[in-house]
This record gives sequence, C-alpha cells and structure tokens, in this order.
Amino acid sequence: MAMFCKAPSIQPTENKLNKPVTCKSFFYKCCNSVQTSITIPKRKKKGKKEKKKTPQLEMAMGRGSCNVPLFLMLLVLCSSSIAAVAKKTHVVGDSQGWGFSVSYSEWANGRPFSAGDVLLFNYASGVHNVVSVGPAGYRGCKGPVNPSGASSSGNDRFTLKKGPNYFICSVPGHCDAGMKIQINAD
Repeated sequence: MAMFCKAPSIQPTENKLNKPVTCKSFFYKCCNSVQTSITIPKRKKKGKKEKKKTPQLEMAMGRGSCNVPLFLMLLVLCSSSIAAVAKKTHVVGDSQGWGFSVSYSEWANGRPFSAGDVLLFNYASGVHNVVSVGPAGYRGCKGPVNPSGASSSGNDRFTLKKGPNYFICSVPGHCDAGMKIQINAD
C-alpha cells in the first residue's frame, strides 16, 4: 500500500508496528496545527481484533503537539531580531580618534546612528576632553562653566539620545579648530 503526505517532497516514516505514519516536516505539522497521519493496515492474525481509529481521533491526538516547539522557534526569531537591532559602538574618528586631524562632520555624514548607540571618543588623556552640549554650546563652542562636567579619561563613552546630540572639546581653542561633532540619532 502506498504511503504519502499532503505536502510534496516530504517522506513519511516507516510503519513497522501498525502505528500512524507521520510526515517528517516540523513546519508542515506545526503550521497546520494538526498532525496528518495515515494508518497502514497489517494482515490480521486469527483471534485478535484490531481497534480502528477514526481520522477525527487521530487528528485530535495531534493538536497542540507543536505548541512548545513553535513557541521556542518564535522565541529564537525574536531574540535574533533583537540582536539585529542591538546597539552599535561608533569610534569617533575611527583609527585617528578625537583630535585635530579629522573633519567630524564628514566622518558622521552618511553613517546610520540610532538612539542607544554609543559614541567612543579615543584621545590622549590630558590633551583633550569631551563635553556633551546643547545646540547653542555647539555653535558657539561654549562648554560648561564647571570643567568637572567634561570627560577626560581618553576613552569616553556617550550613549546617544533620539534626535540631535552635540559634543565638543572644551579645551580653549580646540572646538574652534574643529573638535566638535553633531550626531542625529534615529
């Protein structure tokens, strides 16, 4: 007797113990939420009666059998999409870092920045610093009056907020010489 599954190119399992033959396709079974099965009759032995299973009973037995694997598959897909959206760390000025030799408006132009991404400012400690300022501070190269608001470790990280983000070097003359950057985060 021929064995078949409704989905093309799916091979059924062998039937040695007169058990239902099921398709070996996780997606086929789970997406249809019913396990499709076929019973292959065996030769009857004298004196023994076989129980006949109705198609409704077999289908009901398969319902819900894919809930856990389907949930796990969705969990993995959600996790991978979250990883795809994971926040990036952008090294300001790339290998040249935070200094006089980079045009930061050109460096930032065309790069995708998102809220939550991190800007990493690498520079020689004690020579420069980094200050987060508003639009007026960026245009006028004016940092905070209190120099303790400036980061000066030489390896400073700032998390971007949605919208425009402004950073300058508040060492006198450095911002005017081009050490300032504006980043627009989506």
